[in-house]
Amino acid sequence: MDSAFVGHLHALRLALTDPRFDACAVTGALAVQPGARAALDRAAATAGRGRVPYPDLLAAEVEAAGTAVQRPELGTLVAAVPATDEEHRTAAAAVAAVDDEAVRLRTAVKSRDGFFTTFFISPYSRYIARWCARRGLTPNQVTTASLITALIAAGCAATGERWGYVAAGVLLLVSFVLDCTDGQLARYSLQYSTMGAWLDATFDRAKEYAFYAGLALGAARSGDDVWALALGSMILMTCRHVVDFSFNEANHDATANTSPTAALSDRLDSVGWTVWVRRMIILPIGERWAMIAVLTATTTPRIVFYALLVGCAFGALYTTAGRVLRSLTRKATRTDRAAQALADLADSAVLAWTGPARRTKRRPNFEAVGLALAGSVLMAGAAVTRDFATPWLIGTAVAYVCFAGAAVSGPLRGPLDWLVPPLFRFAEYVTVLALAAKADVPGALPAAFGLVAAVAYHHYDTVYRIRGGSGAPPHWLVRVIGGHEGRVLLTVVLAVVLPRDAFPVALTAMAVFVALVVLVESIRFWVSSGAPAVHDEGEPA
Repeated sequence: MDSAFVGHLHALRLALTDPRFDACAVTGALAVQPGARAALDRAAATAGRGRVPYPDLLAAEVEAAGTAVQRPELGTLVAAVPATDEEHRTAAAAVAAVDDEAVRLRTAVKSRDGFFTTFFISPYSRYIARWCARRGLTPNQVTTASLITALIAAGCAATGERWGYVAAGVLLLVSFVLDCTDGQLARYSLQYSTMGAWLDATFDRAKEYAFYAGLALGAARSGDDVWALALGSMILMTCRHVVDFSFNEANHDATANTSPTAALSDRLDSVGWTVWVRRMIILPIGERWAMIAVLTATTTPRIVFYALLVGCAFGALYTTAGRVLRSLTRKATRTDRAAQALADLADSAVLAWTGPARRTKRRPNFEAVGLALAGSVLMAGAAVTRDFATPWLIGTAVAYVCFAGAAVSGPLRGPLDWLVPPLFRFAEYVTVLALAAKADVPGALPAAFGLVAAVAYHHYDTVYRIRGGSGAPPHWLVRVIGGHEGRVLLTVVLAVVLPRDAFPVALTAMAVFVALVVLVESIRFWVSSGAPAVHDEGEPA
């Protein structure tokens, strides 16, 4: 840091304390993490002296040698090295004119959020984040508090009493406030970490799906079986998220985006009110949790799930249709990294044992998605329409394995190949739901809920490993838990060969096995991995 530096303290925090970047700089200050220490040593040995501040010379040398140097957007913050008394007075006046604590609080709020979060939560949750920072609390501690609060809310809902539903609604909103606070605390205090991003992402899903289970248990106490609705809501939400993840991974580094649909979206963004309407109608997490909380406190679990299914189905159709139009009308080159990410998200495992050698040559644009669509519709349709234990289901499951294998036998570079992973999720989850419902024995649907929850955790874990730049889970893990096609085939075989009363036990055993294998390896990875510190700033889910 240059001894003549004049600027805001928060400008220095951004440059010197952000753990996400190997090298970070503002005018007059440079910081490096261990990953860029060697580059700094070489720069110090070669950088000369000049009229430019020495930290700036070092930053230029480090960057020229191939190490990326992050230069944070300062906005109204000041970072300068004045050369004259007049420049010093000007810089000092600029520092005095801007309250860097106000800037720090404002930038603690996510730049892109939903209407409910922006106008009903963030105006005060940022001050809770500052209170936490001043008392030494970490984002992970706040994230854990949010999880515990949501689990207590689920327990209250499980009582099946009106007081329990009211308490559950209130506690769910408190949990959401804490959920917003943990990210704002991370941004306010620059406490980013790999584990923090993982906890924030996975705990959100754990809280929501645990609350679904609590509502289903509460309804059962009142004699209303809504487990199928609870599982359907979880399936719809998970498939919707996989659409989001797959589309983003397929296109985040694509080149030459010339989609007229994207251009129309950009033009609509210039009209302020359309931005908020479009964010609200997809029912992002803030609006969704607010709706769940209010309906839980005032109505019944069945009504809550009906509202969820209708609202989330509309949001899923709206976003998916827009992305399909973008993909069909854009002219872009999909990178090898994007194709690999889609292959990892597909979660195929049986193919690794029996499938044909993967093709490397270019395939027809719609071949992969066409095969995945045909196999998924065939499997899900048969599970829904056929009798529970008909042997024909095994043949259908084998056909699904073949279709799924053919779909991913080559690189997923087609314009709609990002639909392959969500189609596989749809086929697997709907098959489990349909078979459990058709079994018509006590415990089948709760066991199916547990199995889908365990598998969904694995799929979310895969997403956040890829987002963190650490790659997908190891192949041995995917093979051990069967891959999507292996689990579908096993579930169908169990439904056909076992007595109905034994089917819930088999689903429970599958759920426990998948959960144990995935959780143990996931926790090991996130606790011990050397993945770079990240923080999710993506679209509200």
